Amino acid sequence: MAIAVNLYYTGIDGNAGKFVQEMISSGTVAKIRAEKGNLRYEYFFPMDDPETVLLIDAWENQAAIDAHHASPMMGQIAALREKYDLHMKVERYLSDTEGLPAGDEQFIRK
Repeated sequence: MAIAVNLYYTGIDGNAGKFVQEMISSGTVAKIRAEKGNLRYEYFFPMDDPETVLLIDAWENQAAIDAHHASPMMGQIAALREKYDLHMKVERYLSDTEGLPAGDEQFIRK
């Protein structure tokens, strides 16, 4: 069962965006995306909140998340969170292995 984690990083003075830029430029994002079990690692910027960035982080299973959390990269990420004084809100979602209900198909434009 795949697990998606939405992490909202919020700061001041553009620090959330600076955090993302440093995560990318340092190569940390590329390393995370290459980790075994990573399905998605993407940042998004809410249009109505310039001081927040949303990270959608998806993994094949809990074991993959646990391995990621045990990696040396977590120390680097934590240090960057501190550097940019970011605060977090976290949401966690489990995949629906049965797919969309038939009634929902009518609302999906393909």
